[in-house]
This record gives sequence, C-alpha cells and structure tokens, in this order.
Amino acid sequence: MKILNKKRFVSLIGAFTGGVAGYLYYYFIGCSTGNCAITSRPFNSIIYGAIMGYLLVSAFGNDKKY
Repeated sequence: MKILNKKRFVSLIGAFTGGVAGYLYYYFIGCSTGNCAITSRPFNSIIYGAIMGYLLVSAFGNDKKY
C-alpha cells in the first residue's frame, strides 16, 4: 500500500501552491490598514491560500467508481 498516492500528492501540491499564492497576495496586495481578517498577517494568508488551493484541486479530482 502506497503512503502517498497520486491523488493525495496532487492535493498537497495544490495546497502548497495555494499557500505560496496566499503569501504573494499578502506581500503585493495585502491590507494597508491591518483590519482585514485574512490579509492582515502573512500566516492567515498562507493558511487561507493553502486551504483554497487544496479545495480547488480536490474539487476537480478524478473519482472513478467502478
């Protein structure tokens, strides 16, 4: 039994990519006032981006049921 199958690997890549995108959004756009819940701190942006990346990739997963 494989520990890291293809579907899980692709989902982790999506989460990593989303986390990077979340940080880049914080760095380049961010929140100038500090009152924004997601973009006021880099940690929040990274976590939010990782969750969104994971959900986006897993939503388009190929679930074949035989």
